[in-house]
Amino acid sequence: MWNFEDKIVLVTGSASGIGRETAIAFAKGGATVIGSDINQDGGMETDALIKSSNGKSHFIQANMANIAEIEGLISQIGDTHGRLDIAFNNAGVEGQPQRTADGSEADFDFIMGVNVKGVWACMKYELQQMLKQNSGCIINTASVAGLTGSHSLPIYSASKHAVVGLTRSAAVEYGSKGIRVNCVNPYIVKTAMVERAMAGTPPEFMQAAMQATPAKRFGEVSEVASAVLWLASDGASFVNGITLPVDGGYTAQ
Repeated sequence: MWNFEDKIVLVTGSASGIGRETAIAFAKGGATVIGSDINQDGGMETDALIKSSNGKSHFIQANMANIAEIEGLISQIGDTHGRLDIAFNNAGVEGQPQRTADGSEADFDFIMGVNVKGVWACMKYELQQMLKQNSGCIINTASVAGLTGSHSLPIYSASKHAVVGLTRSAAVEYGSKGIRVNCVNPYIVKTAMVERAMAGTPPEFMQAAMQATPAKRFGEVSEVASAVLWLASDGASFVNGITLPVDGGYTAQ
């Protein structure tokens, strides 16, 4: 297990799925975890799970589509803890499957508002805090859809390509300041978000999606969490600006 003793860690999208699993894993490694999500009930459940194992955690509700709330979140962490060592910008939305010609402006604004503007705003204020420290590590959740085209999820795919661009640009800008910025790019992972996105999808489509990766299965949240913890650890101290597929070999084809 990686050692995160005395580290202050922010996990957005902590109410479920990858965010919850990663928040718990950081806490098991000794970190103080600040979870954040628009879903207060789910976020408090994650907080309680961490504390039930004697972990250090607290939850701050915030909407990742609201820049003022994001600024307040990061400011509160700085005021309370005096630093932010690791930020996992994981919160995101998927939208409904539809082809490019069928999407609406409302769909575009909703997905981009969380997945792109929200990640950018998190990075903006996280970086300001980390520059005061001359250290820090940011990991963003992108997707294999940010590395390839994605049938019937064009806006989501575009948003995740943007996360990759933000990640690489910030890595170049702040690498000399002791700040590393990377992202993870999962394939389909068994989460509530994926279940929503795939609701009503024919079983043969899901089977084809599973067979499309050399691993012949979908991912587990624990596998993504492990990748995030490695990127955040001292073991990845010379790793900066990468897009790390966690995809069972899907993008190797």
